[in-house]
Amino acid sequence: MKKRTMSLLSVAILNFAYAQKDSINQKNIEEVVVTGQYNPQSINKSIYKVEVINEEQIKNMAATNVAEVLNQSLNILITPDTKSGNSTANILGLDGNYVKILLDNIPVVGDTGLGSNIDLTKLSLNNIERIEVVQGSMGVEYGNGALAGVINIITKKSASKKVNLRASVQEESVRDGYSWRKRGKGRHIQNLNLGYNFSENWYANLSFNHNDFMGYEGNKSGYKYFERDNGRGYDWNPKEQYDTNALLKYSKGNTSLFYKISYLNEKFNFYNPVVDRDPLNDGEGGVTYISKDREYNTERWINQFNIQTQLGNVRYLGDFSYQTQNRKYHDYVYDIPQRSIRSEEEDQSYYNTKVLYSRGMFSNFLNNKTFDFQLGYELDHTNGYAALIAGDFFGDSVERKIFTYANFISAEWNINDRFTLRPGARLSLSNKFDNQFNYSLSAKYNTSENSNIRGVFGTANRYPTYDELFMYFVNTNHDVQGNPDLDPETGFSIGAFWDQNFTTANNWKIGYTVNTLFLDVKDRIELVTVSLPSTFKYLNVNSYKSLLFSANVDFRKDQFVFGLRASVNGISREMIELAQTSPTDFKYNLQAGASATYRLRKAETQFALYYKYSGEERRYISNGNGYDLGKIGDFHMMDFIITQPFWKNQFDFSIGVKNILDVTSVNNSTVNSVGHEAPTGVTNLFYGRSYVARLTYQF
Repeated sequence: MKKRTMSLLSVAILNFAYAQKDSINQKNIEEVVVTGQYNPQSINKSIYKVEVINEEQIKNMAATNVAEVLNQSLNILITPDTKSGNSTANILGLDGNYVKILLDNIPVVGDTGLGSNIDLTKLSLNNIERIEVVQGSMGVEYGNGALAGVINIITKKSASKKVNLRASVQEESVRDGYSWRKRGKGRHIQNLNLGYNFSENWYANLSFNHNDFMGYEGNKSGYKYFERDNGRGYDWNPKEQYDTNALLKYSKGNTSLFYKISYLNEKFNFYNPVVDRDPLNDGEGGVTYISKDREYNTERWINQFNIQTQLGNVRYLGDFSYQTQNRKYHDYVYDIPQRSIRSEEEDQSYYNTKVLYSRGMFSNFLNNKTFDFQLGYELDHTNGYAALIAGDFFGDSVERKIFTYANFISAEWNINDRFTLRPGARLSLSNKFDNQFNYSLSAKYNTSENSNIRGVFGTANRYPTYDELFMYFVNTNHDVQGNPDLDPETGFSIGAFWDQNFTTANNWKIGYTVNTLFLDVKDRIELVTVSLPSTFKYLNVNSYKSLLFSANVDFRKDQFVFGLRASVNGISREMIELAQTSPTDFKYNLQAGASATYRLRKAETQFALYYKYSGEERRYISNGNGYDLGKIGDFHMMDFIITQPFWKNQFDFSIGVKNILDVTSVNNSTVNSVGHEAPTGVTNLFYGRSYVARLTYQF
């Protein structure tokens, strides 16, 4: 294990309830967004409801990856898988397969494809400028997988100074354990970011990040344990990441272009709880204890070339990307008492994905502020491979090549100073699936200078995954099969969003939003029982509806910021198994949050408190003869951070507590026993309370 430098941590926390938005005039310069836009523009002028988590908020949360940032947001649940080490985003009750993850407006490669079911812990925050979130179907703009929403991670591509340097070291305990070296005892993060302006036209940036999570034993006893009671291993397995990014950008006049390359290396260790007794055959009755462990190694490369220019009056924005992600594994026999590897197998690919991607948009054909339209194309050639060990696939490993080409068009009509309308449509062609047609209609009406209402309707589709198409797990106890004849899922969303802000006579700045969003997914793919007792198959039989009501209110005066937010999400699932249809009534769950920050004027010490409540969720599950009502337990989250800048604000020193209420897991009675393992009735969410410290230097 590499040596680490211990330091304390810098975090200047501010109101995460988006109280820093330009809608309540907390910034002199309006925030700019790009998601779903013809060109970068003010968040207030965007025809879509875009939520922005800016650079200052990201820095001040003491988060280390995108998953930790989004976990603070209402209606976004980060779902961790402690066995694989992956964490994906759940929006409106739908998992990561329905959420499109973008990096600088292009989809990110993952284990099983492009843009969907992406592990958000593999996206570090070292060079992030902001994160933009749009909830609802965005199929016209972003195609396959954008059914529940889009998360767009925007990196820095410019700097105001000739030379910019930022370095930080962060140390965290893991619940009640901390050590620089011992597994299961701490988390260690270091990062470095260097930017340089060669001239007014050329800019370069280089960043490096190292994140070493030592694991968390929880109810297990660590990798040195060799009692034969399935107590060996970790509730949260160790994971170590290195990632680096380099960017070169040129801009002059109406033309800008950049090339960016990103590399990630991740090592994830799985320690088998099963321990075997192995005689030494030494004539003295000696024995040792061994276990067959596994190490996963993931390498990801992302190459992106972007160009923005003007051809006469016509604006062109083009992206070209080649991405690969190869998740390998190797098994080895570990002699536990001797702390040595007895034998080791060669590396094999677990998932291997290669993607060639391009997206281009042409706009401003008429050079008219009243009416404009946009033409676009998108092509995606994905070559994917899944080893047999990654999932049981008809007795063979699965290779799949999918080529998708799409054209999309939209028009933006500014009917008057207050009312804007944008219709859109997309046709997607695929070599594997039927043609998909998506359409949208968005409107924005300014009721006053400080108030506006948005209405957004859109459709999207989702292609089936490897497991859904090809899974084959059959033995004397199980019969679980995929379905190569599955159709893509389709769905639509419709929403209304109202924003209002004002300033009171005593200089309180108040902003509030009221939102409602309805989502409907047809032909939903589910693993259903086709015969008793244990024969399952993926079929297009179910439907899914989600209805969301939410409201935020933010207050600000002088050095004090306070925010409240709440939402109620109702979900209706229609499930059909063995000719039995589940009840389709909506089951509602509540989420609520609050945040408060206060900065001392002279000392500039900042205090910040975050709170989030996720209410109990109920859903129907099949029992073979009908449907029972299961539930997922509620939980509370709270973080507190104190930050102190010093030495002319070149250093930040922060200390704090994450997960003050020490949440680790919730009861879950909504999971059936399908496949290899029986459900435990418990879902792991976090590894409990942690103490954090970070020191940051920048100039």
